[in-house]
Amino acid sequence: MRVVVADDAVLIREGLIRLLEEFGCEVVAAVGDGDSLVEAVAEHRPDVSVVDVRMPPSFTDEGLRAAVEARRRVPGAPVLILSQYVEVSYADDLLADARGAVGYLLKDRVVDVDDFMGGLRTVAAGGTVFDPQVVAQLMVRRRRDDPLALLTPREREVLGLMAEGRSNPAIGRQLVVSDGAVEKHIRSIFAKLGLYAEDGDQHRRVLAVLAYLRS
Repeated sequence: MRVVVADDAVLIREGLIRLLEEFGCEVVAAVGDGDSLVEAVAEHRPDVSVVDVRMPPSFTDEGLRAAVEARRRVPGAPVLILSQYVEVSYADDLLADARGAVGYLLKDRVVDVDDFMGGLRTVAAGGTVFDPQVVAQLMVRRRRDDPLALLTPREREVLGLMAEGRSNPAIGRQLVVSDGAVEKHIRSIFAKLGLYAEDGDQHRRVLAVLAYLRS
């Protein structure tokens, strides 16, 4: 994978570069501010960008705003936010174009390198990976006209785990049900959300997760 890394903290940035290179990735650019991130994405068209939320000059949400702008300049550019903080407003903006290829993980919860790399590959492939805490913050603002109103509590559980980037077998282990039961729940979710087979299972999965996160 070709990766852009954006983090103003030199030690973290260099650590990410070494980690990514150890896993066979090519870091095509490493930057420390939002404007440079947008330029790097436009120039290199990476497979995925790893972006910190808080960067110069105000250290509030420049990274997220730059990620949104990068996806405006390069539609659908895959972005994985890796941060110590949850910034819900711009997380909504990342989801707004319904293209997928987005993720938001909290740094202090990324304790397994294989999980991190798995999440990175999922985003690069067009999927979605969201930390459970980010999902919880997004769910607090659920609208009255909830598009998920028809889902059963179990189907909501399954969809929430899909939003965290879990595979069907991982969802089955978490809920202590069979793979067949998970597949049945997912088919029901697709049907209730009006997502049809001609869209392809991976695309329907992304659209279902986006509906959940934006509801």
